[in-house]
Amino acid sequence: MSSVAAKQLIRVGHSPDPDDAFMFHALANDCLDTGRYQFVHELVDIETLNRRAFAGELELTAVSIHAYAFLQDKYALCSCGASMGDGYGPMVVTRDAATLDDVRGRVIAVPGTLTSAFLALRLCLGQQFEHVVVPFDEIIPAVAAGEYEGQQVDAGLIIHEGQLTYGDQNLKLVVDLGQWWGQQNDGLPLPLGANAIRKDLGEQAIAEVQQLLYDSIKYGLDHRHDALAHAMKYGRDLDTAKTDKFVGMYVNDWTLDFGERGREAVRRFLQQGHECGALEELVVPEFVPLD
Repeated sequence: MSSVAAKQLIRVGHSPDPDDAFMFHALANDCLDTGRYQFVHELVDIETLNRRAFAGELELTAVSIHAYAFLQDKYALCSCGASMGDGYGPMVVTRDAATLDDVRGRVIAVPGTLTSAFLALRLCLGQQFEHVVVPFDEIIPAVAAGEYEGQQVDAGLIIHEGQLTYGDQNLKLVVDLGQWWGQQNDGLPLPLGANAIRKDLGEQAIAEVQQLLYDSIKYGLDHRHDALAHAMKYGRDLDTAKTDKFVGMYVNDWTLDFGERGREAVRRFLQQGHECGALEELVVPEFVPLD
């Protein structure tokens, strides 16, 4: 019989995007001693991760802050691993120049109804809006074509690297929701995504797994060249310069620690979601302390 104790499995869910790849580079490529834990990575889009989190399938998972409002019974938010839009964020784009008033009555392609982008647009428009759910990496082509699988598409709510590439399709920016949010909220960043950890792991495992997540983020920032080389594998339509820029937008000091302003941004985002009627309950976020 082996004297080596079996390691505790930690299934990690994150998006197949340059920022998440950069964040998890050290864990995915065995750059860290993970001790008694074995990390297995599952790469799927954020809306799928949001939906899977309802069943608590993954011990550690990326979630939208919007989705977290429905998951607080199962998950707590890690203090590290955040994606914050600090003066930038999801965007609404159209084929022809348009205003916010113009798009209020149009069909908007969205990357999922549990994404933070979706809630941010609801707050920005001040009303519910007609939408069609489209995979995030197909929204720009859908807007350019004016339809998706036979459904009309007048505008698109774009996330991830689309924020840097929509101009390649000659699309026009209507609003940058990160800019809009900051103007409305004392310059706070727009809280988009976080890493959530399952509460039933217990206090010790939660603390140790979060520390390994922190160490992975820090390793990437300290070994940027190697982490960027890994991230480039997931940079759809991004060259090296754009990949570097995109990673810098979403893996930075906010990612190491929400900090008090980041925590306040999350609280305010969820509060406004409740006030507008998008969230039935007023959710007070629970953060895992970071030693």
